[in-house]
Amino acid sequence: MPAVVSLLHRISGALLFFPGIPALLCGLDMALSSPEKYARLQAILTSPLAKVGLLLSLWFFVHHFCAGIRFVALDLHYGIELEQARLTSKVVLVAGVIITVLIGVVTW
Repeated sequence: MPAVVSLLHRISGALLFFPGIPALLCGLDMALSSPEKYARLQAILTSPLAKVGLLLSLWFFVHHFCAGIRFVALDLHYGIELEQARLTSKVVLVAGVIITVLIGVVTW
């Protein structure tokens, strides 16, 4: 399980960086350019497919954040025993899903 969390941490970080930052900057540009582009962005973001994409992006961020905290703790030699590492990796996976669902329910 710790290897899965590590792999997902790397993948989520890469996906937040490459498609995430350009998409965020494109959306910011559309929101600030003109009222017409803002309305277009609003229409795009309210579509069900975009909402699912945003929810997935939210999970990438939440998982990356939680796993990052876990890795900082490991660097400080907390939770390095095998059973502790397995437990914290499960906590990261569950916490990522729960936090994403809670935020998704509130914002959907």
